[in-house]
Amino acid sequence: MNEKLSVDADAAARRARFGRLPGRIRPEDMAAEVETAPAGAGGAAHNPENSWKFYSCLALDLGL
Repeated sequence: MNEKLSVDADAAARRARFGRLPGRIRPEDMAAEVETAPAGAGGAAHNPENSWKFYSCLALDLGL
């Protein structure tokens, strides 16, 4: 009998926690608008000495 009560208590606790799905999220709440600096402004200038850090080549990665 105690086993039946513990199963019912477990089921009730699970139902209380996971009994319903969370509310819907509106599409306009899924994105955030952030102002950015215009292109070419700030410290985003091209630096040829550091350009190798962003170069990707499969032949170089394989050591060919």
